[in-house]
Amino acid sequence: MFATCQLWGYFDNQLISIIAFREGWVDQLYVLASSQRRGIGAALLAIAPGQFPSLSLWTFQRNEAARRFYEKHGFTLVKETNGSANEEKETSNAVPIPRRCDDGST
Repeated sequence: MFATCQLWGYFDNQLISIIAFREGWVDQLYVLASSQRRGIGAALLAIAPGQFPSLSLWTFQRNEAARRFYEKHGFTLVKETNGSANEEKETSNAVPIPRRCDDGST
């Protein structure tokens, strides 16, 4: 995955957070639990739209905190799946959330 993605990180004496994205997709966004709610994830997420006009991502339905975070940052739920197609075979649903472009398209 990282060979095809732009990878950005946030460091504070150690790696605290990473984001990996490519054209149209945010593949990973991770912030250490001890560093969450400090604006680090939002700062990294803000980099990606500057690179690509439209972005989508998947998050698991059971991860309500992530879903709220992405919705707060302009992503909108458009589809839920049963999880059978994701590599984790997560029993809960996966959720794609696209970010709208400035013109309102997805």
